[in-house]
Amino acid sequence: MIKSYLKIAWRNLLKHRAFSFINIIGLALGITAFGLIALYVTDEWSYDKYNTKADRIFRVVQHGQWQGGKFDIAVTSPPYAPTLKSEFPQVADACRIDAEGGSKIVYGNKSLEEGNMLFTDNSIFNIFTYQFLQGDAADALAKPNSIVLTETLAKKIFGDDISSVVGKTLQLGDNPTQVTGVIADVPVNSHFSFKALRSFPTDYFTGYNNNWGNSNMYTYLLLKNAADSKQIEASGESFFNKHIKNDLGAMKFTLELQPLKDIHLRSNLSYELGTNGNITYVYVFSITAILILVIAIINYVNLTTARSSVRIKEIGVRKVIGSDRGQLVTMFFAECVLLTVISTIIAAVLIQLILPYFNQLSGKTLTLFQFGKYQTIGLFIGFSIVTGVLSGIYPALFLSGFKTIPAMKGQMGNQLATIFFRKSLVVFQFVVTIVLIVGSCIIYQQLNYFQSKDLGFNKAQTLTFHINNHDVRGRVDALKQALLQNPHIEAVGVAGNPIGNNNIGGGDFNLGPDGKPTADSKIVQNLQIDEDFVPALQIRMAAGRNFSKAVTSDVNDAIIVNETLVKELGWKEAVGRVVRTGVDEKGKVLSRTIVGVVKDFNTYSLQHKIAPMVMELTVEAKDKDNLYIRIGKGDVKESLSYINKVYADFDIENKPEFHFLDQNFAAQYQTEQKQGTILLIFTILAISIACLGLFGLVTFTASQRVKEIGIRKVLGASVSNIVSLLSADLMRLVGIAIIISIPIAWFAMDKWLQDFAYKINIQWWVFLLAGVVASVIALVTVSTQSIRAALANPAKSLKSE
Repeated sequence: MIKSYLKIAWRNLLKHRAFSFINIIGLALGITAFGLIALYVTDEWSYDKYNTKADRIFRVVQHGQWQGGKFDIAVTSPPYAPTLKSEFPQVADACRIDAEGGSKIVYGNKSLEEGNMLFTDNSIFNIFTYQFLQGDAADALAKPNSIVLTETLAKKIFGDDISSVVGKTLQLGDNPTQVTGVIADVPVNSHFSFKALRSFPTDYFTGYNNNWGNSNMYTYLLLKNAADSKQIEASGESFFNKHIKNDLGAMKFTLELQPLKDIHLRSNLSYELGTNGNITYVYVFSITAILILVIAIINYVNLTTARSSVRIKEIGVRKVIGSDRGQLVTMFFAECVLLTVISTIIAAVLIQLILPYFNQLSGKTLTLFQFGKYQTIGLFIGFSIVTGVLSGIYPALFLSGFKTIPAMKGQMGNQLATIFFRKSLVVFQFVVTIVLIVGSCIIYQQLNYFQSKDLGFNKAQTLTFHINNHDVRGRVDALKQALLQNPHIEAVGVAGNPIGNNNIGGGDFNLGPDGKPTADSKIVQNLQIDEDFVPALQIRMAAGRNFSKAVTSDVNDAIIVNETLVKELGWKEAVGRVVRTGVDEKGKVLSRTIVGVVKDFNTYSLQHKIAPMVMELTVEAKDKDNLYIRIGKGDVKESLSYINKVYADFDIENKPEFHFLDQNFAAQYQTEQKQGTILLIFTILAISIACLGLFGLVTFTASQRVKEIGIRKVLGASVSNIVSLLSADLMRLVGIAIIISIPIAWFAMDKWLQDFAYKINIQWWVFLLAGVVASVIALVTVSTQSIRAALANPAKSLKSE
């Protein structure tokens, strides 16, 4: 029976090729979009799940709030891990990670700078799942000066044969370090990655570095039971009072244990260990995928129900010869499933062809068979059947419901409910497409705002690079003078951090008389600079002066603050104030004098508000590690060549890696740019599918009204009259869709913009533009077929059937 129904379905597809083509292509495009987004979303959800103990792994993070400010940070202090493990029996194991493990690696005549290395405890191998190719996880990092390499780094150092590298000694900075293991590369779906893991140096946890107030490490716990996390969090206040309050002062403190599998999508704290995703985008893309598929299904439902008059006599005949409603429903389901299977096969081919470009756009490494060949084929088959059944429910029930005698006469009965339903589906299609158009426009405006906003300094033609060689840092003044010999080099400054990368450190400011935080204390960004940094970046002074080499006391006694800090402290005048900034190792309270206030400038991307900032002069040579160079508007290539040549005289081994500041900031918005581009592409796809359905409906309407059109033309109707006749009803539906979509689009995009500290205002003309675009696209689609029908020869139209 099913075989017979499939044969009938195939014949019907061939008999009505135009409408079959529209249905198949529409569904194929919808399934393609759904498949691509499904691959993307499942990859985002897969982060860190490769760890066999993922359900019991948690990261410890801190939240603090007081009258003067707050912090929400992913880092903790070094004592956290051992203390939590010793005081809470629910903790099976704990480890610390310090991201500052990068160093110059020397082996034989090979030398390379590798920054992506982590200091950590040996217990990391008991918590996370890493595949050891060489060495033993039990004691790989048990001794100081040990290192475990990833496979890629091991081959980079030793060549392709890494079977006997364990036991060999590398020179890392000043420390001979023994290779104790080689592991497979970290999976790409991990919230942090690395090239190597190093054991902590012997004296690493001494003095201030082991202070509860010095948060510079990441703490991970392996719990005996996942549910125990809430019990530990509930003890956060007592834990704070016992260990941390003495260093940080009174505040509302929250200890949070983040589930490992939630970090990538649900964590957006300061000092994240890697670049995280955003659960909002996962939801947005998931909804978009479903809506695009629904639009394609709507096309099928609309065209099938609209064409019911063509098949009504067939249904009557089948009922006369004995077919019951169940058999008719099965026949229509078979037709729909067959169409969906064909569409799915085409979609699979399209996905395979498009994936390389989609990966390049999204930054992923997705593959069609990433879940396994047979599993993927099974998913496609199951998806085809389910989608086919869902698509065919209404048409099958509708078509099989005609009564026998009226159907034999070609009478369809009252179709008002069906027509209303069909029009509602068209409205729904265009509501979705207009919302997507508005979303794409606002995302583009926000990204353009990022690129054009005044950041408070001149980022154009300014580059920065990290000075890896410590000896060069000690001769940085001579390097600056050598660079300034070129007329294309306008200014050179030094800082302890690169701005635009969201990783400037912080500390306490305006402490109490005992050197401890009070209600007026602020957590501020600390940026160490030299006297030339402010003029090099053309940062404007709001009050006071810049640092000066002529004033020797500036090195130890002076600071510059930004306007935000002054405003938050409620000061009318800041210049000349003496503030307490810390405590030295002997317990002496340190103080400095504010000599200048700079106009606010962004050191982080525009997702973040400008934070209170304190700038001080670099004291130690090791902190003079980031050079800022302003190049004139002349030949950039020539200037870079000159910088390379000069730097080579100071550092033979290392070549500088240039980063232009405008590119540094632009890189912070890559996620939004990628998401915006992907949304734009799927918006165009949704519009195309919706218009394909409109084209089919108008084509069918014109074919059904061919004699009416012929009569109207004979009676004097013009082409524009005929086009208006066929288009007016559908264009009214688009108008209704515009009215419905405006509040939905405004609410959705206003919600999206809340994630940014600096954002555009949603303008009314965006909605007008989206409505006009949707109307024009729909009108062009409808008019194309309407004009063709209007231009047909009425003599042919009026011939008898």
